[in-house]
Amino acid sequence: MANLNRVLLIGNLTRDPELRVTPKGTAICQFGLAISRSFKDESGQVREEATFVDVEAWGKQGETIAKYCTKGRPIFVEGRLRFDQWEDKTTQQKRSKLKVVLENFQFLGSREGGAPGAGGAPLSEEGVDQTVERPATPAPRAPGGGRPAPAPQHDINDEDVPF
Repeated sequence: MANLNRVLLIGNLTRDPELRVTPKGTAICQFGLAISRSFKDESGQVREEATFVDVEAWGKQGETIAKYCTKGRPIFVEGRLRFDQWEDKTTQQKRSKLKVVLENFQFLGSREGGAPGAGGAPLSEEGVDQTVERPATPAPRAPGGGRPAPAPQHDINDEDVPF
């Protein structure tokens, strides 16, 4: 039987990332992610529901997230689920938590933390910034090549719009 453990999430950081380092020098970055969805309930009203997920990023990727992300920043996370179990030292009760272990990610929005989905620089698997040059929309050309034609001027009335 085949197995698959893959998680794809887009959400906003619920807090600033926490960066720690293991005794061997490996970076571990932990942060929370809020994923919201809108839906209509039985009465037809639009409702919002938020899901909160803890994410753990190791190595260079964790360092990159800790360096460039702050609370509220949108991010795309790809990873796997991990179930942690431990015993609470104060109550002696068994505790458990399901979290996402990050395998890949991409910043969303502008570098200054602008609007979600506005682009941003994709990252390689090593977490190194790969700036992508996006060509500007070319200006329309006059017939026969040469200089760009001037942009057409449109006077649109509300009555001209069919909807």
